[in-house]
Amino acid sequence: MGGKQSRSFSKKDLNELSTSQSRKSAGKDDLLSLSSAAERIRRHTTVHFGYSTLSLAMRGLNGTPAELWELRELQKLNLSMNSLCSLPPALGTLDNLVVLNLWGNNLSNLPPEIGLLKKLRVLFACRNRLSEVPEELGSCVRLEVLSLANNQITGLPSSLGSMHNLTKLNLSHNRIVHIPTCVYSMKGLVFLHLACNRLETIADQIQDLVNLKILIVEGNSIHTLPKTLCFLESLELLNVDFNDLQNVPMEMYLLSKLGRLACHPLDKGLHIIHNPLLKPIQEVLQGGLSALYNYLKPT
Repeated sequence: MGGKQSRSFSKKDLNELSTSQSRKSAGKDDLLSLSSAAERIRRHTTVHFGYSTLSLAMRGLNGTPAELWELRELQKLNLSMNSLCSLPPALGTLDNLVVLNLWGNNLSNLPPEIGLLKKLRVLFACRNRLSEVPEELGSCVRLEVLSLANNQITGLPSSLGSMHNLTKLNLSHNRIVHIPTCVYSMKGLVFLHLACNRLETIADQIQDLVNLKILIVEGNSIHTLPKTLCFLESLELLNVDFNDLQNVPMEMYLLSKLGRLACHPLDKGLHIIHNPLLKPIQEVLQGGLSALYNYLKPT
């Protein structure tokens, strides 16, 4: 199941592609060579779960072969774990892409032409050197999963607020001080990961993310939680560990789907015990989440 297995690229394949990429002229012989090189790449594509797929992961690539951008039929492209420092504008020619994996490179930016990938639904750009995201990415309104974790990002452009189909957003391990305003417009979000940034507050607009089930903000410098957070009654996992919380909102008992105090990072529930909580909250929590909720509920 899942389609044919991909053939691995040999060093000879990559050397041939690099050689053809370095040609400067555009004569008849060169165009024939370009076409031939594109066919060599095309032989390594597979049909995987109905998608035309190509993996160039872990190939030691410093640059992308020019012939790659000839494969307009590609729907899934994996360029992860290479040494890419940039992507050419030609990325925009692959306008049938549904999944693009750029994980684990040295990218300092994404080309504006990424906005031409109107069918894109999944983008992994984690573990790079991105300090910003192009406004044009907001044109990828079909995006459902976006991971920008482990970069140097301080914010997001307002244009990303148009991503109403986005369900999973990972911004962990960046340099974000305030949750970007555009995030509060992403009404379809189910999963929001902001761990290990520089957050000090969560805005009241968090209540707009009515579909949110998982919110992870551990490892920041958050002092207080807004009471509007407690209106997200679909929350099943709330991780606020390793912050500067001393108290909790009285309305927290409304988060009935959290179910229990959680310890393991993957457990559903409320992760909060690793905070400088004051008495009596600290003591009440020794009885578990139900004890806390009973304490907070109005009599």
